[in-house]
Amino acid sequence: MTSAVLTVVAVVAVLGLTKVWNPFGTDTVDRGQPAVLQSLRDLSQYHASAGDYQVVLDIEKDVRYVPSALAGQRTLFVAAGTVNAYVDFGRLTEESMRISQENRTVELTLPEPVLDKPNLHQDKCYVFAQERGLFDRLASLVETQDQQPFYVAAEQKIADAAKESGLAERAEDNTRKMLTGMLTALGYQVTFRQAAD
Repeated sequence: MTSAVLTVVAVVAVLGLTKVWNPFGTDTVDRGQPAVLQSLRDLSQYHASAGDYQVVLDIEKDVRYVPSALAGQRTLFVAAGTVNAYVDFGRLTEESMRISQENRTVELTLPEPVLDKPNLHQDKCYVFAQERGLFDRLASLVETQDQQPFYVAAEQKIADAAKESGLAERAEDNTRKMLTGMLTALGYQVTFRQAAD
């Protein structure tokens, strides 16, 4: 065997050995404590619809009287999240339901649907692009940029989109269909009254 072949064999053997046993490998140790139960709650919410939303934020921060090449930054931040719409049956009162056993009818007044706070998907939220002035680039070498304002702005944008997308109306419609199907199966005719303002 030539020396070149022997060298290749030796390199392959060393590389193979380091995959099996690497004396300089790193170990990860989780010394955190297990989660502690704080409280339990009974829920009376019927989650009737959910919407998935994505938003691209274009946020620019300028420094007055200073050229953008020196100071300031512009960030494109992509965020995705889900908003749930639910009807809280815990808000039903005796006046909300009128039952006639004789006529086998039920009149219901449902509470208004509620939109949950947006649930951002952390694995789908990221900085897509960023332009920074010279001073901001230098500052980023010694300090980490706080991305919390981007998440707050994304939550607000998604919440606004959920209000305008008809998600609450869909939740109300789905809740009525669910209750109608359930009570009709029990032999009742169901009607819904409009909630008093």
